[in-house]
Amino acid sequence: MEPVNVAIIYYSATGTVHALARAAAEGAEKTGAHVRLRKVAETAPPEIVSSRPEWAAHLQDTADVAEAVHDDLEWADAVLFGTPSRFGNPAGQLRAFIDTTGPLWYQGKLADKVYSAFTASSTAHGGQESTLLALGNTFYHWGGVTVPPGYTDPVQFKSGNPYGTSHVSGEGAPGEVSLEAARHQARRVARTAALLKAGRAA
Repeated sequence: MEPVNVAIIYYSATGTVHALARAAAEGAEKTGAHVRLRKVAETAPPEIVSSRPEWAAHLQDTADVAEAVHDDLEWADAVLFGTPSRFGNPAGQLRAFIDTTGPLWYQGKLADKVYSAFTASSTAHGGQESTLLALGNTFYHWGGVTVPPGYTDPVQFKSGNPYGTSHVSGEGAPGEVSLEAARHQARRVARTAALLKAGRAA
């Protein structure tokens, strides 16, 4: 099958979601997909960022990661969005990017692509599922094909979230279960997008 284009667009304050995004990129690349790893712009005031050394450090450490633009969405056959949970919702930084996509939506340029999402929160019940479901509302409006990981791989019975990869950042950096769940989710997304692309071509 022809390779597909997969965009992984994320926001990460201190590096947890960034680690999941990198694992997702690895998973998609293993299927032969062309991958773009993109962060969204930091919109928090500098004084807020600098008040947390780990936040300021991560911003500096990822200065070389390109920021997402509309072309990344147009280019992609599939998009995975990553975000920390903020009061049970996606982070405002990711929402700010999504909220600029009206012109693409209006032209139908976001329809019929495959979408999926992953997240992290400080605590085990910190809004992970509601954050992923909230992103699903956007995918529905776009006319996207939503592809969750479900329980389609043994790692999902360890990670336990069928809506999308999630990690409890209060327990430390993502371990192998969370990282493998992200890889699996991205592989599933890329393969589904490839099947859809092949079906359209036929």
